[in-house]
Amino acid sequence: MGTEPLPKLVEELPVSERKTVREFVEFLLTKKRRSGSGRKLRQDWAGILRDYGDRFTSLELQQKALEWRSEF
Repeated sequence: MGTEPLPKLVEELPVSERKTVREFVEFLLTKKRRSGSGRKLRQDWAGILRDYGDRFTSLELQQKALEWRSEF
């Protein structure tokens, strides 16, 4: 079965299963387009907690950042 072309395999499926295959392929393509869009990781947040360093430990800041992030 591993040597059959994909379109041939899909043709052997019932119509309802072909629809599932189509939806899955469209999902994979959408996912690929999103991840491969060339977007760069935003780093405009870097250093934003610097002012809190004298009042909190790095662990406390990390926990606080997680709290703040979940609010949005």
